[in-house]
Amino acid sequence: MTASEPTPDAVDDFDIGRIDDVIHGRVRLGIMAYLSGVESAEFGELKARLQTTDGNLSVHLRKLEEAGFVAVSKSFQGRKPLTRASMTTAGRDAFLAYLDAMSALVAVR
Repeated sequence: MTASEPTPDAVDDFDIGRIDDVIHGRVRLGIMAYLSGVESAEFGELKARLQTTDGNLSVHLRKLEEAGFVAVSKSFQGRKPLTRASMTTAGRDAFLAYLDAMSALVAVR
């Protein structure tokens, strides 16, 4: 076996089905990655970091919220609406499983 060939164990770990489709989209992955490093984030902060539109971010946050991966809270700061997102425990577990699955997938190279 040459250095460029995958090991038998790596090939056995190859399972594309382990990749969570809810997380795998570019914006949703960005949301999860960002939220994994903070307690919570304001909508505008996420929008700026991910370089996306209000509508696009809303759709992806809703999808993550429906999956139970993100909690979204809405309040007012003065008269201004404030939307905050945070990763749930289930979301953290799913994100770690996603990272493990991606690591196993790329280890096959």
